[in-house]
Amino acid sequence: MRTQAEKATAFRALHARAGAFIIPNPWDAGTAKLLAALGFEALATTSLGVSSALGRPDGAGAVSRRELLENCAAIAAATDLPVSADLENGYAHEPRAAAEMIGLAAQAGVVGGSIEDATGDEAKPIYDFAAAVERVQAAVETARSLGFPFVLTARAENFLHGRRDLDDTIRRLQAFEKAGADVLYAPGLRDLATIRTVASSVTRPLNVVIGMIDPAITAAELAQAGVKRISVGGALCRLALAHMMRGARDMKERGSFAWLAEAIPGSELRKTFGG
Repeated sequence: MRTQAEKATAFRALHARAGAFIIPNPWDAGTAKLLAALGFEALATTSLGVSSALGRPDGAGAVSRRELLENCAAIAAATDLPVSADLENGYAHEPRAAAEMIGLAAQAGVVGGSIEDATGDEAKPIYDFAAAVERVQAAVETARSLGFPFVLTARAENFLHGRRDLDDTIRRLQAFEKAGADVLYAPGLRDLATIRTVASSVTRPLNVVIGMIDPAITAAELAQAGVKRISVGGALCRLALAHMMRGARDMKERGSFAWLAEAIPGSELRKTFGG
């Protein structure tokens, strides 16, 4: 098993090499092992996946800090792959209090994580510019104190909260870059032209989540647009739940078990989970 420092070094190297890489999002130890078995090189946690597993709607406050960190620990321990964590807004407004989440996530075994500028308050969903930058600065300081190359991602959440202000989003990402963030991320970008504009406006690696873009867009096209890291957020979890619901409806409404033909064999699970 690689040490945490070795995982961190490998994760940072993925961001430095040519082209883009896909970082899928498992939601528990089992899905982490399945994705590792397919040959992915890194994993990321998903807030929607955690909340769905707990039977709660995704959103601010749906998952407690303890529950999130337990999920981080389970996924980080499940494979030899580097794991980056969705740390929400750090579960605090004050910059240094929010930055504490970086250290706690590192203790849970992850080697990267994100801090976002969403407040969790529907009345005022995004932190003021100065406060958002100060929060990233504090997170960078904490990340640099860890003793291994933790990869800090700074998120500009405008597009997820109805603020489709590209200029402000780019301004925030540029400020986060200047503050020392290793990766930049503006979830909610939907088309290649906008993604290309954002990518050309920053020099640090850009993460794009595919759950909100045209599914016909390919990884190669995203790489050509300047994207370095491609995540899927809660999309795989939603796919798994969709298949489960389809099978359940077939049983309930038709008394049919035809869905069994598409189920993963138990022998394959035993091989993957026992490896």
